[in-house]
Amino acid sequence: MPEIKLNNVAFAYSNSKQRALTEVNLTIPAGSYTALVGHTGSGKSTLVSLIDGLLKPTAGQITVGKQTVDASARRQDLAKLRQHVGFVFQFPEQQLFAETVAKDIAFGPENLGWGQERVATAVQEALNAVGLPADLAERSPFMLSGGQMRRVAIAGVLAMQPEVLILDEPTAGLDAKSTEQLLNLIATFHQEGRTIILITHQMEQVARYADQVVVMNHGQLVTATTPAQLFADSQLMAANQLNRPAAVQIAHQLRKRGVDLPAVLTLDQLAKTLAPRLKGGTD
Repeated sequence: MPEIKLNNVAFAYSNSKQRALTEVNLTIPAGSYTALVGHTGSGKSTLVSLIDGLLKPTAGQITVGKQTVDASARRQDLAKLRQHVGFVFQFPEQQLFAETVAKDIAFGPENLGWGQERVATAVQEALNAVGLPADLAERSPFMLSGGQMRRVAIAGVLAMQPEVLILDEPTAGLDAKSTEQLLNLIATFHQEGRTIILITHQMEQVARYADQVVVMNHGQLVTATTPAQLFADSQLMAANQLNRPAAVQIAHQLRKRGVDLPAVLTLDQLAKTLAPRLKGGTD
């Protein structure tokens, strides 16, 4: 499983004099679940595009496992980087194009030059991984529900067996049930050993799933820390236009009213902490 390291990474788009990223130094441990947060235009998408090899840095170095790229990287160097990393774009179902689910999922593995038998196995395993029944393989992806279409798009990335999975706001536009199912699915991928990088504006998702949170602002890395440490720093949160999760806000209000509470990040944690006290108060 590859560790990801960014060393003094900077990037400027060719049509802009202003750098989109400036001297970013960051380590994403192998097997971690890292949430990437910050307001629109903070540099999150540029950062993950560099990690995936869609862009090459203007300065500095990016290392994924044993593969390092810098400003002199060739196309084949970036392609080697992408062998480790899968990128699920926002609204990935908009990239579906094939006449059947199976053909859409097979597209990536076929482009890697895999044999027919290996591709077929990868398609089936990817369908299983995202919880879609095998009988959907020959159906048109455009006849599926929104949540199912998104799972097909994710399956197309998983079929290439990436060790690192980047997801750009994967729950955007989904209803509550589909959101919960997709987040649980991503958690399963993490439990299986994949490194997860999640771009999100939802602090509840950060609190519930991430073990590291990276805050970006105006192309600069503000901090890489734990969710608990981030949410405890109200000044840092405010300076970067971030809202604390509901459970953290409720716990804060209760403490102001004299209730002694340990640090909690999620509503489930808060409920478990309060339940014995409420029960004791009614006896």
